[in-house]
Amino acid sequence: MLATKVGLLRDSVEAVNPGGSSPGAGRNGHPEHVRKSIDGSLRRLRTDHVDLYQLHRVDPLVPLAETWGAMADTVAAGKARHIGLSEVTVAEIRQAQTVHPVTSVQSELSLWTRDALAEVLPYCREQGIAFLPFSPLGRGFLTGRFASPDDLPRDDFRRGLPRFPARRAARHPGHR
Repeated sequence: MLATKVGLLRDSVEAVNPGGSSPGAGRNGHPEHVRKSIDGSLRRLRTDHVDLYQLHRVDPLVPLAETWGAMADTVAAGKARHIGLSEVTVAEIRQAQTVHPVTSVQSELSLWTRDALAEVLPYCREQGIAFLPFSPLGRGFLTGRFASPDDLPRDDFRRGLPRFPARRAARHPGHR
């Protein structure tokens, strides 16, 4: 199984929209970027298709139907067998489903981040959509490797995440 993503970019002129919950990253959901990115991925991976092509984050400046339509075009062209979404709401999944079936939804899920359990995971189960959890160890913080956010490397993107400031981490029960 081979999967790749599109839509979340770091340090790139193609990153046209600030990343919000992804510090230092921008979003690009323009259809032409989706098409260009799959071609680049296929070239770098030395293959003619991927099993799963995921939209890493929805770009709020581009209608989801346009981005998802371009994703669906990659399936029609045989470049991707399936397409999925990452970090989305149930409303966004429903919107995408009106354009093309959603194969998978990826969301952060750990003892720290359980938001997906309320609505997204039950909806995926009901619709037969695969759910792909990521960062089950709280982006490494629940491993015990870091006693505080100060232990993270200076250039680590996690320093910019809202849950990592020292005052919040100190209140977290998993903090040593």
